[in-house]
Amino acid sequence: MTKRKRHVIKHDNIVVFPGAVQTLIREGHMYAENYQYEEAVASFEKAFLYEAGDENALSTYAYALYELKEYDKVKNVCEQLFAIGTTLYVEVMELYVTVCMQLKEYHQVESLITTLIEENVLPEDQLEKFERLRSLNQEVARNLQKKEDAKRLLEEQEYELSDFSALTPNEQSIRLHRLMDTNVRQLKTALKEIIECPTIHPFVRSLALILLVEQEVSIDISVSKFDQKITVNPINLVLPNQLPQYKEVKKIIENKLEQDPSTLEMVQYLMAKHAIVSYPFEWHPFEADDIAYSYIDFVQSMLGKVQEMDYEIIDFLQMLEKLSELHEV
Repeated sequence: MTKRKRHVIKHDNIVVFPGAVQTLIREGHMYAENYQYEEAVASFEKAFLYEAGDENALSTYAYALYELKEYDKVKNVCEQLFAIGTTLYVEVMELYVTVCMQLKEYHQVESLITTLIEENVLPEDQLEKFERLRSLNQEVARNLQKKEDAKRLLEEQEYELSDFSALTPNEQSIRLHRLMDTNVRQLKTALKEIIECPTIHPFVRSLALILLVEQEVSIDISVSKFDQKITVNPINLVLPNQLPQYKEVKKIIENKLEQDPSTLEMVQYLMAKHAIVSYPFEWHPFEADDIAYSYIDFVQSMLGKVQEMDYEIIDFLQMLEKLSELHEV
């Protein structure tokens, strides 16, 4: 009498003995029935490493994940069930819709339920339940939109000139930094007023302008600083360290201080700060050569080395240095 061969599964060179996968799936169902959802999920996930789950295993797994608030995973499992043509279509669809609401995918829920109803996919006795889900989804979406609108209005008010002007330059700077990773287009008028306001600190006005430049926002702005005035559109501007005079001064300094890296580093640090203060203007009316050598003299004087200097430019650099530290001049 010959022995019947039993199927042995190999996974990543690990031998899985016959019946092991079925044991894990049985354990998963048992844990789920006893509300031990973490253990249920762990058992199912081990089993699914070796073979694809059937409809019963996947659906129980999905409900266990839902109890653990693993909504993205639930959505994925529901989609697997739809793909294999589940006989539990209505139950899985109800779970899928509920999970989409938890993930705040309200437009998808609205579209999905509308399609189900219009195409008569749902049994008659389930129509009312899905209608209720659609109404709930609409209500939740409306309330969320109201909250978001209120929050946006509150945030926009923080940048209105009357509120913004009441802050210290440091607080203003912090508030502008908060906008770095957000879309500032809805705030472009408020930022324009900040940039054009002569009583706002020059460094702060530059930060506001840089925000608009980085996001390529189109709006005409009149900028006045250091007895200079110009009308610019951020969409046509480059950032401070890409301006022509900045590049020219930087090149001269790098050549001059090639053998003195510590002084070079200090000069480049000062240049970068000062370029923000004077933005979108540069060091006009001074020439690039004079600015470069004055920066070197300025840093060396800070290090205690006495030498002849162009005091007109040095005074200008000292003013920029004070302003870059958010002091008033």
